[in-house]
Amino acid sequence: MRFSRRARALGFLTQGILLMMSWTGIQQVIGQNQASPAAVAADSATTTAAPEQLTLSASMAPAAAESSTEQGQTTLEDSFEWKGSEWRARARRHAIEETQFKINVRSMYFDRDKYDGSESEAFALGGWAGMKTGYFFEHLAIGVTGYTSQKLHGDEDKDGTLILGPGQSSYEVLGELYADIRFTDSLNLYVGRKEYDTPFINKNDSRMTPNTFEAIVLQGKTELGGDGATLNYGVGYFDAIKDRNSDEFVSMSVDAGSEAERGVYTAGALYKKGDFSFGAIDYFSPDIINIAYTEAKLQVTISEELKPRFAVQYVDQRSVGDDLLLDDGTTARQFGVKAELPVGDALFTVAYTNVSGDTATQTPWSGYPGYTAVQVEDFNRDGESAVMFRAGYDLPWVKGLSAYALWVHGLDPDPSNQYARDEYDFNLQWAPPEGTLKGLSIRLRYAFVDERGGTGDDLTDFRVIFNYGISF
Repeated sequence: MRFSRRARALGFLTQGILLMMSWTGIQQVIGQNQASPAAVAADSATTTAAPEQLTLSASMAPAAAESSTEQGQTTLEDSFEWKGSEWRARARRHAIEETQFKINVRSMYFDRDKYDGSESEAFALGGWAGMKTGYFFEHLAIGVTGYTSQKLHGDEDKDGTLILGPGQSSYEVLGELYADIRFTDSLNLYVGRKEYDTPFINKNDSRMTPNTFEAIVLQGKTELGGDGATLNYGVGYFDAIKDRNSDEFVSMSVDAGSEAERGVYTAGALYKKGDFSFGAIDYFSPDIINIAYTEAKLQVTISEELKPRFAVQYVDQRSVGDDLLLDDGTTARQFGVKAELPVGDALFTVAYTNVSGDTATQTPWSGYPGYTAVQVEDFNRDGESAVMFRAGYDLPWVKGLSAYALWVHGLDPDPSNQYARDEYDFNLQWAPPEGTLKGLSIRLRYAFVDERGGTGDDLTDFRVIFNYGISF
């Protein structure tokens, strides 16, 4: 019965709280040796900080009124984010002294009742631990990270949560092992296994561990003139992917569904000036697929209290070469617009997307970046249009407590055997911004999907996520 599952979930939550409380002691011990913890960038593995500075981060989602970007998505604006410029401006230290360590403990309970009446349920404990050295001879740094998800509960007949391996199995994997070659303070080459974040190749970090990739990537940043304009850019080749619940790397094309082994060539750039940004990125996998993505964002400052934000995106996907994944001439396109209005501690969002072409848009190596992609559904089926309404609020009486609710109304897709869906999501998150518990986040997520047609059941999705991250 669903009630008994929810009761069992509460028992799991109690165990998770005790596990997280034990990790709080780590922060207290280390905290005795430093004066004031500094804030950490979300991708702490890509920068190096002085070892005496302890930083803490939840490594999960922003506050509800901070952003409407769904967990597991990466916007184009975040794809070429240059991190670590303040560190590079400091006097150089020896590479060993500059080594940075990161530890992230995560526990997750996942329960989904599906359209066909089946259920996926599991409870896991895991996370990752890693390090990145400073730059040897001012030019070479090494990064390494191990990931794990250990089964606490999960019946084999309720597989499919993606928080454990196939068959509800635990897993461990060396997900990152890379060289960071710094040519200048604004140009780096990354070689090896590493996390990356772009719209269609990214971590998709919405389960226990993220995607990582075997790749070679050149990434840089340059200033354009003296008016603050910048151009962030990157080019690379991705050979293999470790899916978020896997312990092995496979060819990018095999992961996409082809039997042939092909990699992915990527190139993109992002122009930013003040409150405006525009960028584009292309992903080309020979004989498999080409994905082009472009996005523009603008914030309009009407007054200090009124600063609406607008965004537009476009996706073009098509089969290429010998058509080893899709049929010859197959295309898919998606257009999306989004408007956000911050009002005090609240954020109101409305978005619209439309998919056209011959098939659904493909997301083989990432979370889907569409503006109406939410907790369960991506609303990216062939011919599907959707509109989203979202409201987020940072609750003022408890620091770090935020909530959001959203509704996505989808229209009928083109295939006659598929039906329109509405999704309703609710999210509650507590992430203390300071004090002993800084670095901890506790998040509850619930989704209900109403399928308007057919003979299947509606879908429900319930998740509880504990996350505690530190870097030092």
